[in-house]
Amino acid sequence: MSLSTAEWIAIGASAVAAVALLVAVAGWWKLRAIRGAQLVLLGGGKQDLVDFAVSLQGRIDDLHRAVDEVAAGLSRVDRRVDTAVSKTSLVRYDAYEGAGGHQSASIALLDAGRSGVVVSAIQGRDYARIYVKELDRGRPNVALSPEEEEAVERAMAS
Repeated sequence: MSLSTAEWIAIGASAVAAVALLVAVAGWWKLRAIRGAQLVLLGGGKQDLVDFAVSLQGRIDDLHRAVDEVAAGLSRVDRRVDTAVSKTSLVRYDAYEGAGGHQSASIALLDAGRSGVVVSAIQGRDYARIYVKELDRGRPNVALSPEEEEAVERAMAS
């Protein structure tokens, strides 16, 4: 059986056509997979990737603005917290010899910057006195007693 040249060309063309058909089917299959992935990425919408990227950039810009607003609010809260009473201490003691029972007390009420007040209640046998002394960044407007200084130091240590 001998085949003519035309028959060989026909067989070759058929083989090339079969390979081309396989390549076309593989390309179609790959394109289908890419379109499926694109639909997943776009959420099933009909817009293209550029529109999707633009919408994502808009969302990111909105998030940046929101983060900036939160940061500004947090800064305001930090300033308010720094000036709130956050450091306290109570020192009980005997103000007078023989009084007993540690009936006198000094309490320090300070913020983070050592500003605030020291309240002292001095208890005697037949009287009680209350003193209030202000502190501005750790400096009292009136000299502190040793017990009041101890209350301030304990408050700042906590």
